[in-house]
Amino acid sequence: MVACRPPWAVSYAGDRRVSRGASMIVDVHTHVGEYPAHINETFASQAREAWPDAVLGGSLDEHYRDALDGVDKAVVLAFNAPAAGFVVPNEYVADYVARDPARLVGFGSVDPHNPTVAIEELERMRQDLGLVGCKLMPIYQNIDPLSPAFLAVCAALERLEMPMLIHQGTTFSRASSLMYARPVLIDEIAIRFPRLPIVIAHIGHPWTSEAIAVIRRHPHVYADVSALVSRPYLLYQALVEASEYRVTHKLIFGTDFPFFTAHQTIEGLRSVTGAAFGTGMPIVDPDVVEGIIYRPSLELLGIE
Repeated sequence: MVACRPPWAVSYAGDRRVSRGASMIVDVHTHVGEYPAHINETFASQAREAWPDAVLGGSLDEHYRDALDGVDKAVVLAFNAPAAGFVVPNEYVADYVARDPARLVGFGSVDPHNPTVAIEELERMRQDLGLVGCKLMPIYQNIDPLSPAFLAVCAALERLEMPMLIHQGTTFSRASSLMYARPVLIDEIAIRFPRLPIVIAHIGHPWTSEAIAVIRRHPHVYADVSALVSRPYLLYQALVEASEYRVTHKLIFGTDFPFFTAHQTIEGLRSVTGAAFGTGMPIVDPDVVEGIIYRPSLELLGIE
């Protein structure tokens, strides 16, 4: 896959590069993998429909370093969604992270349908593979996030002190029902597991208002901004709403590589601050955007 450039991200920020300040830039949402080894043709064809400019082929490894230029730390995600035809093994991610352990942090993934097997794998991920968090995605895995099986996995994550990054929003994949994808479902999980750090990917798009309502209620729940630079109005709306609800400090930086690079994401975020000039609409404070870019996400999630 190659990254897609958001065509609207132009005038206000100009060609501002990543400024090197005292704070680090942490990307909490990146993918690695190989096609066709980890992605079947059904998933690939649906991805092409949704992202015509994306190119599937070979390994993402060769693009990763350039795409994350300027990022100090990056979370690399496994992906266990056989229902959708997308499985990047935990071992693959662990091996990848081992190449640059000072910069990369590994999150594994499990299929929650069989919680006994999933919990055993979580323990192996933590103890043997050195993976410190878990990526789950109910809409790709075709499972109700409030089902007993899924909640059992959440309980194990809390016990093992492993944060959860969850894709709780829409997708191009037709593997599952949108009824499993609403961010408001995370509210019940957050209530039941108050010591489990949770990141809602993509601010739960298109239901960003639901995601903002959830992160407002729970101190241990956050949302990443990954991939939303491709939807400028939705991103603008989400940042305005998060500002109004005073939860911008709960938004953290992510790119969703390979769909977007770090530079594209930072450029897109900064461009939003000028999107409403002269319209009478609310202006996104540049300090809000810089706070997202430089947020100490690993520290917030309890990762050393």
